[in-house]
Amino acid sequence: LACRILYQKGFDEVYNLSGGYKMYEIVTQKQGNEDIFQGYRVDLADLVTQEKAQISTTLEVEVDACGLQCPGPIMKLKEKIDTLPVGSRVVVKASDPGFMNDVKAWVDVTGNKLIDLKMDKGVITAVIEKGTKQAVRSVVGSDSATFIVFDDDLDRLIASFVLANGALAAGKKVTMFFTFWGLNALKKNNKVRVKKDLISKMFGIMLPKGTKELKLSKMNMFGIGSKMIRWIMRKKNIASLEELMKSAMERGVKIVACQMSMDVMGIKKEELIDGIEVGGVATYISFASESNINLFI
Repeated sequence: LACRILYQKGFDEVYNLSGGYKMYEIVTQKQGNEDIFQGYRVDLADLVTQEKAQISTTLEVEVDACGLQCPGPIMKLKEKIDTLPVGSRVVVKASDPGFMNDVKAWVDVTGNKLIDLKMDKGVITAVIEKGTKQAVRSVVGSDSATFIVFDDDLDRLIASFVLANGALAAGKKVTMFFTFWGLNALKKNNKVRVKKDLISKMFGIMLPKGTKELKLSKMNMFGIGSKMIRWIMRKKNIASLEELMKSAMERGVKIVACQMSMDVMGIKKEELIDGIEVGGVATYISFASESNINLFI
């Protein structure tokens, strides 16, 4: 009745609630749980509950790869992790400096997880958790290009950096992986004093020191050919190898020096020009798997 009167008076937001004697009866009737806790006493001991200790069920295995050179640490890690169930962790210790970048690239390619990575007193310690599946990569329409630079011939290196700069101009992300003789192009032109053993010193004497000492692959003629090609390039207003390298690095080309080749040929990182990264096989494979252009020069 009250709702109807209010509606007639122009009120729209009117609701009918069940009330009156029925509501009063429900509220005031005797409750079924009355006196249920009468005489119940809570001791102090009852407030303390003993929980089971949390025990980690994650399997953790250690792998000692100290003393091994690239790709030894990565291969040893792969062999061990293949024998473990998903979710297990491998703690790898390696002395190879290139392992620092290699392990990051390797977990990215394989779909595993890098939990921790640190270096202490020349020893790299990495904690890797085995993933559930392999990482899926697609190179269709990729915007990356990868070059392996194996040779140290002046003409081949000029071609390498012409291609690298061209790929940059086409919008590609370029990675150049220098290995063996190609490392000579990354050396500083001025001599750097570093501590070496006898074999490394012999390599240093026999190998070119920087781009200024590089020879042509053909028609070198005791160095006359390389001087001639530089003169022709300068006359025709073509950028020199040094200018091409500088341009490529300033525009974002990633240059990686092979750690294993450096160890074999007695080359120290201090002898390389600034801006060079050090890596190994896994680093190259990581970049190559994302590229739709891979060249060996």
